[in-house]
Amino acid sequence: MKVASLLTGSHSEGIVPPSGFTAWLVALVSLAMAALAVAALAACFATDRLADRWSSELARSSTVTILAPAGDMDAQANAALAAVRTTPGIESARLLDQEEQRELLAPWLGTELTLDVLPVPRVIVMEETEAGPDGDGLRLRLQGEAPDAVYDDHTRWRRPMVAAAERLRLFGLGALALIGLATAGMITLAAQAALAANEPIIRTLRLIGARDAYIARAFVRRFTLRALGGAMVGTVLAALGLLFMPDVATEAAFVTRLGPQGQQWALLLTVPLIAAITAFIATRMAAYRALRHLEDR
Repeated sequence: MKVASLLTGSHSEGIVPPSGFTAWLVALVSLAMAALAVAALAACFATDRLADRWSSELARSSTVTILAPAGDMDAQANAALAAVRTTPGIESARLLDQEEQRELLAPWLGTELTLDVLPVPRVIVMEETEAGPDGDGLRLRLQGEAPDAVYDDHTRWRRPMVAAAERLRLFGLGALALIGLATAGMITLAAQAALAANEPIIRTLRLIGARDAYIARAFVRRFTLRALGGAMVGTVLAALGLLFMPDVATEAAFVTRLGPQGQQWALLLTVPLIAAITAFIATRMAAYRALRHLEDR
C-alpha cells in the first residue's frame, strides 16, 4: 500500500530528504537573492523618481547672472530683469536679494563673511512656460541691454544628471538579471546534489515502475517550496529595512528616498513569485538532465 501511495503521486515529495545541506542552501540562497533583488528594485524606483525630479524641476527654470563692475551692477541687473520680464516664454522672474544669496553661499563660505568683500554676481531666477523662451533671441537682447548678463537654461548640467540617473536604472536592471542567473545556478547545483545523493532511491523507484515525471515532480515541488519560503523571508526583511530608512528628500531637493512609494510596494510581491518560478524551471531542467544521465549509465 505504501508503494502504491507513493506511485500515485500523493506523497511524491517524500523521496526527497526533508533536511540536509540542500534544504538550507536553497532557502538561504533564495533569502539572500530576494533581499538583493528588493534592493535593486528600490534603486531602480529611486533613479526613476530622481530622473523625473531633475527633469521636471529644472526643465522650466533658468537664471540670468550679472557680473558687472560695482558701479554698473545695479543698473545692468535692473535692465536684465526688465528684459526677461517682457520676453515671451518667461512666466515669472525675480532678482535674488543679498540675504538669499548669503544663504545659498553659506555652506561654502560660512555665515560670517559679508558679500561686500567678494565679487558676487547678481542672479535673476526665472520660471519658464511649457514652451519656453527663444534662448538665442533672449541672449541677443541681453547682450544689447545688459552686456554682462549671461542667460543659463541649465541644459549643460541637467542633461548629464538625467542621463546618469537613467544609466543607474539600467545598472539596477542588469543587477536584477544577474541575481536571477545566480539564483538559478545555485538552485541547479543544489538539485543536482540532491539527485546524486538519492540515486539509489531513484533506481529503486524505477524498478517498481515509477516514471521520470513522478520522480522529477518530487524534487521540483520540494525545491520550489523551499525557494518560495526563503524568498518571502528575504523580501519581508529587505522591505522592512527600506520602510524604516530615513527620508533625506525632505531636506535636499536633488535627492530622493531610496525605496518604493505607493503602488510600487506591491511590485515587491513579485520577487518571491519570480524566485519560485526560477526554482521550478531550474530544478525541472536539472532533474530531467540527471535522469537521462542515469539511463545512459
